[in-house]
Amino acid sequence: MITADLAGRVALVTGGASGIGLATVERLAANGASVAINDLAGNPRLEKEVTRLRGLGRDVAACPGDISQPAEVEAMVAGAVSRFGRLDFLVNNAGTPGTSAPIPVDDFARMDEAFWAKLVSINQVGPYRCLKAAAPHLKKTRGAVVNVASTAGLGYGGSSSVYASTKAALILLTTEWSHAMGPEVRVNAIAPNVVDGSGWDCRFDPEQLAAYVARLPLKRAGTPADYAETIFYLLAGAPYITGQTIVMDGGGAR
Repeated sequence: MITADLAGRVALVTGGASGIGLATVERLAANGASVAINDLAGNPRLEKEVTRLRGLGRDVAACPGDISQPAEVEAMVAGAVSRFGRLDFLVNNAGTPGTSAPIPVDDFARMDEAFWAKLVSINQVGPYRCLKAAAPHLKKTRGAVVNVASTAGLGYGGSSSVYASTKAALILLTTEWSHAMGPEVRVNAIAPNVVDGSGWDCRFDPEQLAAYVARLPLKRAGTPADYAETIFYLLAGAPYITGQTIVMDGGGAR
């Protein structure tokens, strides 16, 4: 497990009350960073995790907001900067599958206009809203951004082809934003595959998942802590890496 002295640094993690987001918050805060934890207003896990982490001596604060709402994103970023005085790191982790069960690629009825609009607004435009609001602060501190994409965006399959398309767009935008934010700010992404304990509502067939994982070289699903480790490295280290998406798929099944 890598470590770094992040005292005096400030991070904003969207979707930070569970899964990969929470694991990232924990890594950053344990290494001395102050962390603004974003999740939806009214989510009881947000205040629960803030209370728990403060009890461990971590410097964290709740920054609720819906990344599909531009005004809430502006308020969220402003609140984080007001609370901690600066912003060094942005982790665009918030996202949604938009479905409780995977949708076959030919089921156009379930992937209707409303479904498209919801996933594009949250998974694709949401990170843009966060980056736009955070950009002046990140440039001032010469910070870093990590987007949480997905191997679904690389053709591995996923909860729906709509979801996959939004993650493919985020991978492309990571490269675009590295040019937009450089040289002051590095922008990278990770593409997680199977996440054990993600907390998402989309459930895949357990037997099919087990068979898939058995074909991976590492013979296990990734955990939130696994993915947070790479996010941490891309934020706290990696001084000459930008515009890249790190594929985290356990070696790939075949």
